[in-house]
Amino acid sequence: MIVVKIGGSTLGRHDTSLDDIVALHKDGQRIVVVHGGGAMISEWLDKHGIESRFVRGLRVTDEEALDVVVAVLAGVVNKHLVAALQSRGAKAVGIAGADGGILRARQFDEELGFVGEVAHVDPAALVEIVETGSVAVMAPIGIMGDAGATESQLLNVNADTAAGAVAAALEAECLIFLTDVPGVLDGDGELIESLSLDEAEQMVDAETVTGGMIPKLQSALVAASGGVTTLIADGREESALMRLLNDPEAQATRIS
Repeated sequence: MIVVKIGGSTLGRHDTSLDDIVALHKDGQRIVVVHGGGAMISEWLDKHGIESRFVRGLRVTDEEALDVVVAVLAGVVNKHLVAALQSRGAKAVGIAGADGGILRARQFDEELGFVGEVAHVDPAALVEIVETGSVAVMAPIGIMGDAGATESQLLNVNADTAAGAVAAALEAECLIFLTDVPGVLDGDGELIESLSLDEAEQMVDAETVTGGMIPKLQSALVAASGGVTTLIADGREESALMRLLNDPEAQATRIS
């Protein structure tokens, strides 16, 4: 089983990620897709007259914004991806992290509102989907509270963070981030082809990586707790996913 994290920045005119996923699925590969949707969330918040606010790079999600986030991630983005995969010939099932209690989360920071960090993953619902022959497509919406709690609260979970936690819980073969850069870059802008876990942790602690690369490296560390190797690559390149799985020399950063 592999976990593939895709975002809106990689799904452009030349992107073949969905075609690659379908080809791999037809070859018998079991796949869980975790997706984001930040650009569309901002667009829909604007449509509803809700300001997009960020603190330390994370979206502030108050009660009003949460309804839009859930609707866009678990609804619009998720179902468009499911439809796109099925139109290409793959069975696909869309699901949110709250469904089946997959993502149990705790509130990350009161300043951010209803933003969650993963506390526990129950991958049973994802396993059932892939074992019955479908691609699982998961939106990163978590649920706060233990199983059986009388009250619950949905939380907006960073998609990179969710992907790492899911990969660890599934003990996946690998976790692949398809992003809009070739991988982790050094100070001269050159690709770092391989990072040990210690090196990845040091880069995060020393703040030598910034922005969206921070949660990817943090997720790689989480995935490693389940024995999972992480690859970070440019998903805009044609056949990027196929090359990553079939060519050990494919351009990417490998973290293990």
